[in-house]
Amino acid sequence: MIQKQIHAASHWISFEQYMNLALYAPGLGYYSSGATKLGSAGDFVTAPELSPLFGRTLAHQLKQILPLLAQPNILEFGAGTGKLARDILLELEKFNVLPEKYFILEVSAELRQRQQILIANEIPQLMQKVEWLDQLPEQLTGVVIANEVLDAMPVHIIKWQNSIALERGVSAENNRFFWQDRPIRSPQLNTIAEELIHEINPNNLPDFEYLSEINLAAPGFVCSLAERLREGVILLIDYGFGRSEYYHPQRNQGTFMCHYRHHAHDDPFYLPGLQDITSHVEFSAIAIAAINAGLQLMGYTTQAHFLINCGITTILSQTAAEDTIRYLPQSNQLQKLVSPAEMGELFKVIAFGKNFNEPLIGFRSGDMTRLL
Repeated sequence: MIQKQIHAASHWISFEQYMNLALYAPGLGYYSSGATKLGSAGDFVTAPELSPLFGRTLAHQLKQILPLLAQPNILEFGAGTGKLARDILLELEKFNVLPEKYFILEVSAELRQRQQILIANEIPQLMQKVEWLDQLPEQLTGVVIANEVLDAMPVHIIKWQNSIALERGVSAENNRFFWQDRPIRSPQLNTIAEELIHEINPNNLPDFEYLSEINLAAPGFVCSLAERLREGVILLIDYGFGRSEYYHPQRNQGTFMCHYRHHAHDDPFYLPGLQDITSHVEFSAIAIAAINAGLQLMGYTTQAHFLINCGITTILSQTAAEDTIRYLPQSNQLQKLVSPAEMGELFKVIAFGKNFNEPLIGFRSGDMTRLL
């Protein structure tokens, strides 16, 4: 199917188009097919799959926000197996701070079915709170959550050589895919590529080659949320960097990666449709787009600082250390969530608000990561 698309487009498509087809082509793409994606039987593990501590801790941030809203709803994008929704709702139920509705917008039919089964089986008393959506509502009031969503949005790959920017695309011949660079056609993409040359080649070296990604979809997604949000907070959690670190001169091979059966590699042409393809998030572009769209930046920090600020260690202490069968696994999970060598430093949390001015507890202390 991808080869037909390439041949129909003068034998070349952008990597952004290739990634979009490989991940989202109806019935064939990675997120549109029925293959197991998450957990030990899948290709990768997310924080909610790793431990209920993640969702329970995130619920404490929501516990602060929801009572202050006229319509205390939650909207989660890309809810995986549904474990994050389950853990959040169970924790909020303890404090009697349940949302009016917990909306889930999920593009994968297979994952949506898994979510429905898990929630019906494990929290049947809260099933009426959960509603699945097929598209973004015209108006939003509440808290929007997107955990590891931005990294799955298709990216353009740009090659800078001797200060000239080219777009790296995909061609096909003899039943195989291969890279091919062409001049950038999109004026928007070309403008961004020209601006970045000062970041990636600050010393103006004449013999210079650099490869990286530009994500136009993620800032567009945030702008769509900004247009629809009337009151509330947007929480985005993902792995990535601010601009100066993302486009650091030494990061000259970009950040995109593939995951298949818990093996990470850099070949997007291996088993298209059966492996995940991702790219790290450039949070500076997200922040600039959000602010320009009328949102207020409410915080930006590492996952470690956010979870600690929201009380993850206190939640762990609710399990007695003497109860080693339950305590030790949770302690190990906490370390993976906050350790700099695991998820703690690479993953970031960024928050935006509209008509909401209360300082968020997740960002109240700790070293805030630089955005620019």
